[in-house]
Amino acid sequence: MFTGIVEELGEVVAVENLGDASRFRLRGPVVTEDAKHGDSIAVNGVCLTVVDTGDGEFTADVMAETLNRSSLGALAAGSRVNLERPMALGGRLGGHLVQGHVDGTGTLLERTPAEHWEIVKIALPAALSRYVVEKGSITVDGVSLTVVDAADDYFTISLIPTTLALTTLGIKKAGDPVNLEVDVLAKYVERLLGRGAGDSADLKDIEEIKEMDR
Repeated sequence: MFTGIVEELGEVVAVENLGDASRFRLRGPVVTEDAKHGDSIAVNGVCLTVVDTGDGEFTADVMAETLNRSSLGALAAGSRVNLERPMALGGRLGGHLVQGHVDGTGTLLERTPAEHWEIVKIALPAALSRYVVEKGSITVDGVSLTVVDAADDYFTISLIPTTLALTTLGIKKAGDPVNLEVDVLAKYVERLLGRGAGDSADLKDIEEIKEMDR
């Protein structure tokens, strides 16, 4: 489990194509200082398992499922990545509960600079739009963020100078893909209300459920 508070701006050292998988070598002195074989590290919001580590670098195998569902397949040697270790029990939850299980990818549409922050607009896949709400939480490339505006096909986020300086969101440009993970609590609520993966609950359905419980 992660919090979406990026610890380090790392770098891809090498990518080895294994046919239906890839092996990544990544540099991250901070996240590897106590890492060992079998540990988890989030890379652009994707939970990966450490195969080996040494000299401030670690290796992780990325299966076809992950490559198909995330933007990791577009990474190459020299690409910058957001890195985060799992949260420790008893620690502070600085962002929100993040699993590192990417729900889909979006595309950065435009950036609008302001005096002390920047507004970023991101295309939202139709299958995820029902989970994204104004002032709710969303993870973009592993960064826990608050949604400013939520539409059916896009959402906007406001980035402070710290986020722009210390994560890849400061160097992403229009047309670049980003990994998206919606709030898992919203998905559980939908499931508990008995909705299917392709449906969306409406107020009438919720009222009917309340009546049944009375």
